[in-house]
Amino acid sequence: MTEDISSSTHPPLPPTTEDDRFSWLRLLRSRRVGVATFHRLLAEHGTAQNALAALPEVARNAGVEDYEPCPPRVIEAEMKAAKAARARLLCLGDPNYPSQLASIADAPPILWAVGQLSWLNHPAIALVGARNASSLGIRMARALAAGLGQAGLVVASGLARGIDTAAHEGAISTGTLAVMAGGVDVVYPSENAKLAARIAETGLCLSEQPMGLVPQARHFPARNRIISGLARAVVVVEAASKSGSLITARDALDQGREVMAVPGHPFDARAAGCNLLIRDGAVLVRNADDVLLAIGNESQTPAQSTPPAQDTIAPARTLRETAALHRRILDRLGPSPIAEDQLIRDLAATADQVGPALIDLELDGRIARQSGGLLSRVN
Repeated sequence: MTEDISSSTHPPLPPTTEDDRFSWLRLLRSRRVGVATFHRLLAEHGTAQNALAALPEVARNAGVEDYEPCPPRVIEAEMKAAKAARARLLCLGDPNYPSQLASIADAPPILWAVGQLSWLNHPAIALVGARNASSLGIRMARALAAGLGQAGLVVASGLARGIDTAAHEGAISTGTLAVMAGGVDVVYPSENAKLAARIAETGLCLSEQPMGLVPQARHFPARNRIISGLARAVVVVEAASKSGSLITARDALDQGREVMAVPGHPFDARAAGCNLLIRDGAVLVRNADDVLLAIGNESQTPAQSTPPAQDTIAPARTLRETAALHRRILDRLGPSPIAEDQLIRDLAATADQVGPALIDLELDGRIARQSGGLLSRVN
C-alpha cells in the first residue's frame, strides 16, 4: 500500500466523540498509513471507522496480504500514557488546533500537547540552528528570542542542543513552543529534561508521534515541517551548508513562510548555511527589529509573495524560485511513475531548468527515480 499525497488545506471534520478520536489514532498508527494516506482514506470513506474497515481490502489491492489495522490495545496504551503525561489530543479541525499549521499541505492529523494551549493563539516565529553552536550564536539566539517575545511573538523551536535550547531559554518567560521529534513524553536530548519540564509548565510541548516513541533520524525532518508550519517566519541563526536547519528553511519556503538568517564569518563553517541563504534571498537578520520589520511589511514586499504560475519557468536563481519549481514538480508527480521527458513537457520547461530541481528532490527523498527514466513522488 503506497503512501499517496493528499492536501490537507481543507481539513476534514474533526472527531466529535472519544470513539471518533480513538479511531483517528488507530487509523494513523496503522502500518503503512502515513499523513497523506490518512487524509486520502478519510476523504474516500468519510470516517475513520469506515476507513479502518476498508484498510484490509485496500491493502490487498496493493498486493499486501493478511493486513490488519493497528490493534485497539495499542491505542488504549497510548491514551493511558498520554493521560499520565497530562497530554491533550488536538485533531486537525479542532478549535484548539493551530490554524497556521492547518494550512500546510501535510498538516499532521493529530498532535499531542503538554502545557498551555493558549500559546497556539499567538503569532509565532521559528528560531533554528546548529547543535554545535558557537558562544556568539547562543547569545544571538537568546537575544533574538527575548526580543521577539517582548514584542508579543511566540518562539518555536525543536528542543535540540545549541541554538534550539538557547531560543527556548530566551523565550521561556514570554511563550515558547517545543516541537518534539519523538513522543511528547520523551525528551531528547536527555540533558534538556529540566528545560522541557519548564516549557510544559509555562509554554507548550507538541508532537505528532506516538507517546513513548524514542526519536530516530527519520523523525527529525518530519518534525521540522511542523516547526516551520507553526510559524510566520523561520530564522536560521547558525547552520552548516548541509544541515537540518536548511531542511527547515526549505520546508518554510514550500509552505509560503518567510526565511531569514543571521550572517556569520565566511571562515566559520557554522555560518556557511546562513550565508548561502542570504546570498539566495533570505532576509538578513541582525536583531529582533529586523525580524519584526520583515514580517510587518510582509504584504507589501514583492519578494515574499509566491511566484505566480507561468507557462515557462524562469531559471531558478533564488531559494524562493527554487521552492516554487519544487512545488510545481511535486504537484505533477504522484505514486504512479511517469517519464522524465513527459514531466518536462508538462511543466513547459527545459531539461536544464528541471534537472537540478529533480536532483534536489531526489536527494531529499521526496521523489524516486526508477528504471527507464521514470519518476514518482515519495511519501
